[in-house]
Amino acid sequence: MEITWFGAGCVRLRGREGTVAADAYRSVVGPTGRGLTADIATYSHPDSQPVAQRGRTGASPPGASNGHRGPPADVPRPTSLESAFPLERPGEFEVHDVLLTGVRTFRDEAQGASRGTNVCFVYELDGLHTIHLGDIGHVLTEEMVGEIGSVDVACVPIGGALGAARAAELVAQLDAHLVLPLVVSENESAGSAELGRFLHEMGASDTVPQSKLVVTISSVPHESTVVVLEARSKS
Repeated sequence: MEITWFGAGCVRLRGREGTVAADAYRSVVGPTGRGLTADIATYSHPDSQPVAQRGRTGASPPGASNGHRGPPADVPRPTSLESAFPLERPGEFEVHDVLLTGVRTFRDEAQGASRGTNVCFVYELDGLHTIHLGDIGHVLTEEMVGEIGSVDVACVPIGGALGAARAAELVAQLDAHLVLPLVVSENESAGSAELGRFLHEMGASDTVPQSKLVVTISSVPHESTVVVLEARSKS
């Protein structure tokens, strides 16, 4: 499986069964998507900074929630992802031979009262279980950990509502073998500082950024390892 970071919380997971784009908001990758394509597009929450001209939108699968605190039923997608199957809600799904599990979480410590709800998605690609935590703002409950299950790779937001120490605590709950911090802060300087604090918490201060990560079942490390990716726009 190949993992590429497109900036903020947007990552692409490319496996034999298919390709997934996680949190590819138009405010992150632009109205056209800059060539980002996928079979499946998952969205963990509404776009925090929607572009002024949204243009065409993609329809969600039946039953998607459109409550004022949850992800909208039609998150505007970039044109390059208009053909991708959209998922924005909790549940278990199989799309293009990819197994996905969406777990309801929140973007704050008050069960979404201030920043709204969030969906963490677990993807099974190439025999690996990868979780994208979206813009989660709290550590997990035992029930959430049970719903998520075993995780090999964790994509963790850094510089959002979750501080470095809490992010490290969340990683310990997941017991993931590979940890990919995603800087979601709009302020580049503040985001870099928070990433530094997270790496210190994880004991990985000397990590060298990589342009992408290619991982297989046989190459997964036995101990928790942090891999820092360069945003594709900067690589």
